[in-house]
Amino acid sequence: YYAAEAGIEDALLRVRNNIQMSPLNYSLTVGTTSVAITIPAMSGGVRTIDSQGNNSGIIRSLRTVYGFTDTFGTSFYYGAQVGAGGLQMNIGSEVVGNVFASGNITGSGKIYNNAIVSKNGNSISGVHVLQNAKAYSCLSPAQIDGNLTYVTGGTRTCSVSGSITTQSNEIAEEPLPIPQSQIDAWKNEAAAGQVINGNLDITNNQSVNMGPVKITGNLTVSNNVTITMTGTIYVVGNISLGNNVTIKLSSSYATTGGVVMSDGDISISNNVYFLGSGQAGSYVMVISNSASNSAISISNNAENAVLYTTVGTLNVSNNVILVEATGYRVVLNNNAKISYSSGLVNIYFASGPSGGMEVKSWIEQ
Repeated sequence: YYAAEAGIEDALLRVRNNIQMSPLNYSLTVGTTSVAITIPAMSGGVRTIDSQGNNSGIIRSLRTVYGFTDTFGTSFYYGAQVGAGGLQMNIGSEVVGNVFASGNITGSGKIYNNAIVSKNGNSISGVHVLQNAKAYSCLSPAQIDGNLTYVTGGTRTCSVSGSITTQSNEIAEEPLPIPQSQIDAWKNEAAAGQVINGNLDITNNQSVNMGPVKITGNLTVSNNVTITMTGTIYVVGNISLGNNVTIKLSSSYATTGGVVMSDGDISISNNVYFLGSGQAGSYVMVISNSASNSAISISNNAENAVLYTTVGTLNVSNNVILVEATGYRVVLNNNAKISYSSGLVNIYFASGPSGGMEVKSWIEQ
């Protein structure tokens, strides 16, 4: 047993000194006891480390879970999840993934998977759904390639290739996946780090490490700048990102995501790229708490972000490719595309290296 504990302590020392270390299987000897230790890859912000002591066939095994002190797990099941403001899709826009809306889905784009609209009185109209659809009403010229379910009392004038059924119950709403308590927690985490009073401009070929940080004014980033996030970035004012800007997570985020948040409007344009830590399951999520019709506006070859508006409108246009979009209202303009990543079914967001790591459990198996 004590030899197995020695193995756990040895493993923890290795991981603490190198959060990003590769998976490792190794052994050591404690007196006359051999110890086999397994350090797996990080998953969901933790590593589950096993240590087995073996003395002539007498075996004791221990397991410890080591991970970020602060993580928040959420599930993005849809390529686009929209609140009561609804989803508007314009010419050439696409969602490669499922869509759930608590308001109307309108326009002329394509949804490659399923579309669900909750609440009586709401409808699907104009768009082309390549799989199944469910709504109170489905209106022409919408086209459903799969099956349609609509609610008794609703209207069906759209084209349906598959079966058509009705249900008597109202289609239930689904709340947006991040509670206000978590939004507040990210704000507090940022404020506990560095506080920058007033506006901050970062421009002209700079490379900057940033976070956790609270900026009380506006944040403007432009012209070939790279920001490496080492913690949550919270801006009280507006955020403007443009002209070959890269926002990426420190490698210490491992398999978790990081957050850039503003209480104002966020403008993203002209070759802005969002990169995770380099490991699968790591994403940058951009959040606006603004209630305006331009809470987030993203255009012109920006890629790879998870975008989220709590109460405002998310506008996507001109060759933008996102991995997920969630908001009170979402507008996909010409040629905007959401291409859902399956890694978002269960994603964890961490405070970053500043949040530290801790032993979450230590038990005998």
